[in-house]
Amino acid sequence: MTRAIADTGPIVAFLDTRDPLHSWAQETFDRSSLPLVTCEAVLSEACFIVGPATGRQNAVMALVSRGVLAVDFRLPPNVEVVRKLMTKYASVPMSLADACLVRMTELDARASVVTMDSDFRIYRRNGRQSVPVIMPK
Repeated sequence: MTRAIADTGPIVAFLDTRDPLHSWAQETFDRSSLPLVTCEAVLSEACFIVGPATGRQNAVMALVSRGVLAVDFRLPPNVEVVRKLMTKYASVPMSLADACLVRMTELDARASVVTMDSDFRIYRRNGRQSVPVIMPK
């Protein structure tokens, strides 16, 4: 079974019923085995994007509290690999969150990144392997 790793965009779309990709995000989350895993950098991005108005940041954190999302990545033991990824893809550029998600797919070969970010089609894991993604069509 594929393990789903959540990127920022789908989390934001899942929470925002006005987002054009809300239905896709909701269907993707519903079809995935819960919890979807992610990293703290993605949660930070999501909180920043939704902003503090009307408890939206709280809604991001509630996904963790309710077991929809789980933080399943520790940066310290992976910092050198993440740093190398960010350096390799500096021209894209690659964010800390994206580098952590790519690293998570290296650590779990069965994992796919749930994303809207086409940069994941450029990134490579383990040097030359494409990163498995679940994206809107």
